[in-house]
Amino acid sequence: MPRIAKSYVRIVDGFNYFVGRIMMYSIFFLIAVLMYSIIAKQAFLIPPFWTLEVAQFTLVAYYLLGGAYSIQLGANVRMDLFYSQWSDRKKAWVDSITVLLLMFYLGVMLFGGIESLLYSIKYNQHSASMWRPQIWPIKAIMCVGIFMMLLQAISELIKDIATLRGEQL
Repeated sequence: MPRIAKSYVRIVDGFNYFVGRIMMYSIFFLIAVLMYSIIAKQAFLIPPFWTLEVAQFTLVAYYLLGGAYSIQLGANVRMDLFYSQWSDRKKAWVDSITVLLLMFYLGVMLFGGIESLLYSIKYNQHSASMWRPQIWPIKAIMCVGIFMMLLQAISELIKDIATLRGEQL
């Protein structure tokens, strides 16, 4: 494999691993927000309206910014009926085809996400809830997460091509 491909895989994998490990701990922030919501409702009889949306935004960030890490570790869902019995070369062929489909899907998602982000910024879009936070920050996180997954999919394709060529990365 060319040195630039090896460098790309190393950099993208390292960055996505780092971000994924950080996002792994954001679940504790989500738990804290939901615990606060429960305690505030029971103890003070004041329902904090902002907690539901903060929990939703946190879960979106957790899922999308951790998606590339999940792809990297192979923790995504697979139909393992035949896959586990295949040779590494056959797995690489099938994975390279499916990762191309994934890249197309992520490209469409990124295009739509950027369009939606620009709309939110242009029209100063707010949530329809009582708290009314601006929507563009979570849409920006969405676009970054999808872009990171796209970069990781390219990295996985390079690894599959290296496997098909009989090389190690």
